[in-house]
Order: sequence, then C-alpha cells, then structure tokens
Amino acid sequence: MSLSETTLGELREIAARYPEARSGLLPMLHLVQSSEGRVTPEGIEACADVLGISAAEVSGVATFYTMYKRRPVGDYHVGVCTNTLCAVMGGDQIFERLKDHLEVGNDETTTDGSITLEHVECNAACDYAPVMMVNWEFMDNMTPDSAVALVDDLRAGKEVTSTRGPRVCTWREAERVLAGFPDGRVDEGPGAGPASLVGLEIAQERGWAAPSSTRSGSAAQVHGDPAHHVEAAADSDASLQAESAAVEESSGSGESAAEKKEAQ
Repeated sequence: MSLSETTLGELREIAARYPEARSGLLPMLHLVQSSEGRVTPEGIEACADVLGISAAEVSGVATFYTMYKRRPVGDYHVGVCTNTLCAVMGGDQIFERLKDHLEVGNDETTTDGSITLEHVECNAACDYAPVMMVNWEFMDNMTPDSAVALVDDLRAGKEVTSTRGPRVCTWREAERVLAGFPDGRVDEGPGAGPASLVGLEIAQERGWAAPSSTRSGSAAQVHGDPAHHVEAAADSDASLQAESAAVEESSGSGESAAEKKEAQ
C-alpha cells in the first residue's frame, strides 16, 4: 500500500529543512513509522524517491539503527535498560518479569497489539537506575512490581505520565514528534529530577560559581610565544586551586546537600 499524499508531502517538507536533503533521512524514517506503524518497503521507496538516492541506501540506514522497526510495533514501546548500572540495580530482573507477565520475548509484541517489549542500551539516566522508557519517555527508579503495574495501566487505557516529562502518547504519535512535528507537550511535567539537581544545590549552598568571563577571556587572548601560553595556564590553574581551597575552607564541616539527601 502506497503512502498517503499527506505523508509524501511531509516527507518532502522534512527533506527541505536541510542544505543536503539526504540529511533528513532519519526523521523521514520516523515519519514513515508514524504513518505506517513500521518501516515498510513502500516507505523506503518513498524516502529514496524524495532524496534521489537508492532504496538500498535507505534500507541500509533503516536496518542499522534499532529504533527503526521492520515489524509492526504496539501502541506502546516499552524499553527496559539492561546496560551495566541499570542491570546491577535490577534492570535484568525487571526485563525477565515483564517477559513472563506479557508472554513475549525481546522486541516482540503482545497478542493484543498494545505493548512491544525491548531491552535497550543506556538512556543517560543513570541517576535514576533502573530506568524504563515508554515511547522514549523516562520511567525512573523502577522495580519489577512497578513495571508490571505500569504495563497493566497502559493496556487498560489509563493515563500514564513520565517521571520527568509529559503524559505518554502512543508510539505512532511519538514517532511523529521525532520526525520534527511537535505535539505541544514538550513543557509538560518536570524537566529534571532531584538526583540531577544535587550538584546545583551543593554549588548554591557553598557559593560556588563558574570562573569569571574576564579571567577566562584574558587567558584566551594570549598570543605569540608558547611560553606565555604555559605561564598563563599555570597562573589560571593556581588561581582556581586557591579559589577552590578558599571555598572548601569557608564551607566548613557543615552538612552538604548531598549528605542531607543521603540522610533522608
């Protein structure tokens, strides 16, 4: 089945965003998935036609990245991080529990078409391990029990909200966003969690700040003899070390933000 004229027009719109049209291939493939539920042969041909490249080149990209699927995906793509830290913190147990509960294997979809389960690589959310993703929205500090409750809510049609993000939409809707067509939910929900803000709280508590632009600017403007560069760098390092020592001394032995959180 060929793509709709609307989808073909949007593929051309994506290609036109880039000085080199073929740079738009990744979002174009996301749009195909949004429209077709997977990367279809017709979608590959359409992308190739719009970009003026071969279907083999498009297929090479579509088969290289695991986010592009050649089989239909459920309403919700549930990814469980099983990379090192999440695995140690329970990610492997979560994944095994969900496989048993949903009666599917890796990258397989439930018989009702609601959930596709996959183990995924690190999602850069190690502060919140073990982490799951639902249509690429974060679900933090998960357990086997909370993971089962989550997928049950999704299958029951209940509204689910990301730990650090918006309400969860369907996989096809998420693919459209990845293609560069916003859904208006970008500012929904918190953008950062407590663990991400500990460093900021410590800096504020101790009066730490980044080096002034004047100091960094003067160091950056040293020209000529390389020895001057070395001397300037040494002066800068000495100044930073002195500043750091002064801050540590002034901070005393009082309880830090990190220590307060550890005690809670």
